[in-house]
Amino acid sequence: MDKTQVASLRQQLLDHKAGILAQIAQQRGGNVGRVEAAAEHFGHAEDSRAQVASERSLEFAIEEHESAQLNAIASALERMDAGTYGECTACGQDIAPARLQATPEVARCLPCQEAAERHAGPAK
Repeated sequence: MDKTQVASLRQQLLDHKAGILAQIAQQRGGNVGRVEAAAEHFGHAEDSRAQVASERSLEFAIEEHESAQLNAIASALERMDAGTYGECTACGQDIAPARLQATPEVARCLPCQEAAERHAGPAK
């Protein structure tokens, strides 16, 4: 992978990161945690306990997903800085350029990712 391609992918990562952070700020009204923001919207006397619990669970799941995305982007940027971007973190082989174009934050080649997902099993 040449420097121009890496620079283009770096910009994609930075744009994606900025988009996630903007979305978080818009949804939460600033740096308030998602759970705190949900508490302001739910938990009124007329809301059922099940509704409040369901909404909180959803907020936790969304926050976990956003955190995972931001961590993956940060890791990809670190690999770019270290000169190891595009190498599978599991086997060391090159990740297919098409895979990187589609999802620039990926850390593993497709066979290693599939193996990791098989090993992890179904989500609980």
